[in-house]
Amino acid sequence: MKRRSVLTYATALAASAIVFPASAQQQVLTVGLIPSEDSRAMIANSQVMMDMLSKSLGMPVKPFVAADYNGVIEALRSKRLDVAYLGPFSYVLGATIAPIEAFAVAETKKAGRTFYHSLIVAHKDSGIKTVADLKGKNFAFVDPSSTSGHLFPKAGLMKIGFNTEKDFGRVIFSGSHDSNAVAIQNKRVDAVAIADRILDAAIAKGLAKREDLVVVWKSDPIPESPMVWRKDLDPALKKRIQAAFLEVKNIPWSDQGELNGFHPTNDAAYDVIRETAKSLNLDLRKMK
Repeated sequence: MKRRSVLTYATALAASAIVFPASAQQQVLTVGLIPSEDSRAMIANSQVMMDMLSKSLGMPVKPFVAADYNGVIEALRSKRLDVAYLGPFSYVLGATIAPIEAFAVAETKKAGRTFYHSLIVAHKDSGIKTVADLKGKNFAFVDPSSTSGHLFPKAGLMKIGFNTEKDFGRVIFSGSHDSNAVAIQNKRVDAVAIADRILDAAIAKGLAKREDLVVVWKSDPIPESPMVWRKDLDPALKKRIQAAFLEVKNIPWSDQGELNGFHPTNDAAYDVIRETAKSLNLDLRKMK
């Protein structure tokens, strides 16, 4: 993982802690966001929600975007973040090294659901139409800890006999779903892994054209990314935080369109992620 990015991010958060000193009664709620798009765009798009949470909780709510998934997990572990929006796998991974727990999951108006799919997408000019056609081709995953951008497509390919370690030509990790959308549109790689909802958003933003793309593979449903909190937060504050999130609705939600609202969730909802990790022979306790 990117240690330099994590240290840089931790330093930035430490600086924020100086501005907002800790006290017996919490003064600021810090919320971490995963890097599914440009960090400045994510902070701007999340500001309406932060303002609503702040009003409901009666305290400032500050968003932060880490350089990668590991940065958010490390910030939670070191208590520099109180709440975070994590990918399903990054949550399961984070729960092995940090005392965190899922408490809410978002539903958008466009999706009308609390699950999504991972896709493998190729450019139509590549000639790739099936998984077998991926052999020897250059491929882009998103992040090693990305659910839809790495773990689910890797497990899915392995399940049908494709060896992701040997059958691809060159494999890269681009760092974000948007980067994968741009890469496949511009033919920088032959195929990419990407979340269906993020691909839709990338197309809406003009980063890719649907008519130029071919869906080669689609996963089973994946539970949506959860909001998580540190377990050691004051129980009364956690009740207020969950209530505040459940009140948020009808606002822009990151790059996914308008938010219908949040639903309560829990750790057990992400057992399917643990089962996928098991199928990949991943020891979550050793992944950092």
